Formats: sequence, C-alpha cells, structure tokens
Amino acid sequence: MSGDVHVRFCEHLRGRYPRVTRPVVHCKSGEEAQRLKDAIGARLLECGLELHPDKTKIVYCQDSNRRRGYADVKFDFLGFGFQPRQSKSRWGILFLNFSPAISAKAAKSIRQTIRSWKIHRWTHLSIEELAAWINPILRGWINYYGQYYKSLLTPVLGQLDYALVRWAKRKYRRLKVSHSKARAWIKGVAQRQPRLFAHWQITLQPTTGQ
Repeated sequence: MSGDVHVRFCEHLRGRYPRVTRPVVHCKSGEEAQRLKDAIGARLLECGLELHPDKTKIVYCQDSNRRRGYADVKFDFLGFGFQPRQSKSRWGILFLNFSPAISAKAAKSIRQTIRSWKIHRWTHLSIEELAAWINPILRGWINYYGQYYKSLLTPVLGQLDYALVRWAKRKYRRLKVSHSKARAWIKGVAQRQPRLFAHWQITLQPTTGQ
C-alpha cells in the first residue's frame, strides 16, 4: 500500500465542508478497512493531526447478503443514520437493507427547534399565516431528510401538530378547555386543506419502506 491515501472530495457550488470533516471510506473487507484506517492515521500524524479515537470506527454494513456479526453495524453522517433496515422489494418481499434515514440526533434537534418556536403564543396569526411562515422550513427538512425513508419523518414532524393543537386551544375560546376538541379541529383543517402545511402530505398519507 502506498504511504499516501488519496481521497477525492466533491463540494457543492454553494456549500463548503465544515472545519472538522468526517469522510466515509468504503472497503471490501475488514482487513482492508483496518489497513486503510492505519494508513490514514499515520498520514494525519505526519501533518500534525490525528483521528478522533471515539468517532473513528469500522462499521460492518450488515444486510441480507452480509450476515456476519460485528460490534458496530451503524453510524451517523451528515444528519443521517446508516444502519440495517427492513425494506420491501418491488415484488413485496421483505429483506434487510443497509441504508440511511434521519438520525436520532437530527430528529431530536428538529423537535427541539419546533418547541423553541413557542407556536402556542402566536395567537395573533391565523393558521394560514402560521403555515406561510413555517412551510419554507418544513420543506427544507422534508427535501433533505425525506430522500430516504420519508415515513420516519412522521413521528418527528408530528411535534408540530402537537404545537398547533396548543395554539388552537389558546386562540379559540371554545377549544380552550378540551384538548380532544382542539385536536379534532386541527385534524379537520388538515382533511379540508391537506396542503396547508407541508408536512401534512407525509403525516396524512400512509407510507411504507422508503
């Protein structure tokens, strides 16, 4: 093996890699992965850098064709969690697939962001005005994280529906004392205007697999 490790990075025209870059290297075997890991570590040391001891690991891409056991079978990268997932083929056959979906850390961050908006206090706005403000952010999340296993966004973006129920209870006096009535009112709006909020096109429609 050469003393140099050659890595090719592709950067979007309007995007740049962060100062701490986490490359993912795919190898054909565990032995090759270990050799490459050692080579990268040695090269970084020559440059006065080092691999992060906790975040640098070899992961086995377990699926229906790769059934061996291994200590690590999942990892996070750019907001996605890569791990074995059950999928369905075009013929309806279930199989194990190693693939990405929104990571638990990214999902938690989205929920925290929605809670930070404190939508229940925006009673001076109509529900249409709320949607106009929130939809650009929702579409950004959906377009990015919805590339793989969009159905897994349903419980994450459901946090917004909970916030809308709280908003409805504070805005409308007739809904103030009943959480169930407020929830039913939001559900009714969603059924009449399914495109009002961008995430309703996901949460209101049953999805399977990817």
